Amino acid sequence: MSSQLKICHVITRMIIGGAQENTLYTCQGHLERGHEVTLVTGPSEGAEGSLLKQTCPPGLEIIEIPSLCRNLNPLKDRKAYQELLRLFQSRYFDVVHTHSSKAGILGRLAAWKASVPLVVHTVHGQAFFPYQFFLKNWFYIAAERYAAKRCDKIFAVAQAMIDQCVRAKVAPRSKYKVVYSGMDLEAFIEAQPEPELMQQLGITEKNLVVGKIARLFDLKGHDVLLAAAPKIIAAVPEVKFLLVGDGSLRAKIEKKAADLKITDHIIFAGLVPPTEVCRYTALMHVLAHLSLREGLPRTAVQALASGVPVVAYPLDGTPEVVINGLSGYLCEPKQPDRVADAVIRLLRNPKRREKMGEYGRQEVLKKFSWRLMSNILELEYIDGLARKKAGADSPLEPINKTVRTSR
Repeated sequence: MSSQLKICHVITRMIIGGAQENTLYTCQGHLERGHEVTLVTGPSEGAEGSLLKQTCPPGLEIIEIPSLCRNLNPLKDRKAYQELLRLFQSRYFDVVHTHSSKAGILGRLAAWKASVPLVVHTVHGQAFFPYQFFLKNWFYIAAERYAAKRCDKIFAVAQAMIDQCVRAKVAPRSKYKVVYSGMDLEAFIEAQPEPELMQQLGITEKNLVVGKIARLFDLKGHDVLLAAAPKIIAAVPEVKFLLVGDGSLRAKIEKKAADLKITDHIIFAGLVPPTEVCRYTALMHVLAHLSLREGLPRTAVQALASGVPVVAYPLDGTPEVVINGLSGYLCEPKQPDRVADAVIRLLRNPKRREKMGEYGRQEVLKKFSWRLMSNILELEYIDGLARKKAGADSPLEPINKTVRTSR
């Protein structure tokens, strides 16, 4: 096997989001190590904006498949599968690494059919989760089980993701490995409050800022934060709520804030490029991360790197980032009073905030470096290919597969 690998990543769309940033950092790391890297994606449509328009590693080949889309569409899905299959049959790749639900299913099936030597997948967040209609969950679990039998290894950005998959009998535990989502945290460590940005947002030195970094969509928890806001304002009148992100619920959130008569306390920062997020975490005293569905909460990692304690739910990978009582507080989901109490407790005690923020900073720096993530994945590729070459295919894989060799 050549020391240079031909690696193809497949992801449904490259909007601004955690899974996409994770994938792009992986590509960057492997390009820097001398590998040949291709990224296959569908159109990057959405209110979030395109990540590739913001940043793209030099040397990365990008292939867009127009039919690869997020929503279920049998005609487009079949066409996307056929295009992926043609790509994998016409070009040699040592590794196909898929990301996200739709690309994860179609990409694994196509790569397996084309006998790509090593097929792996990363679970960034579950397609099935408790707050979703049960028939939809049943369909996604069945699809994930089918695809899991057609890949060699499944990575997850948090141990909680593995536990959920094993409980759902997607694949045996031994087929999984945790590779924590990697980020560039240096900017968050160094960022300081900028007077010009504070003036632009209407924040003064007297304000205490509760931040929330998330798309303005369902399940992200903006409704709970708004419901908690009046109690927080009554206890800490100088509080401001800084909402970083945009989306389809903005008008609804603005109306709710007006109905609650708290508009003067709400700041909409809008869509912020990933490289600029650190400027906003530097203004925060507490981060409220109230998403009901999150693989590994990157915004919580980023806030902690900035020394900002986090109030969140004990869901998915969040407890692996936010240590209850040490780097923040974990509250019962969908309980505005509990959220308000935790936020108030932090806002009223600067020493506690500082202590928790510093503890969280030290912890995330140990686990969430993007170069560490990239290096671990590279070693996994090399080990997996070596096992295949030696005929040591995983005994967990029941399907007989003929592996193509390099041309």
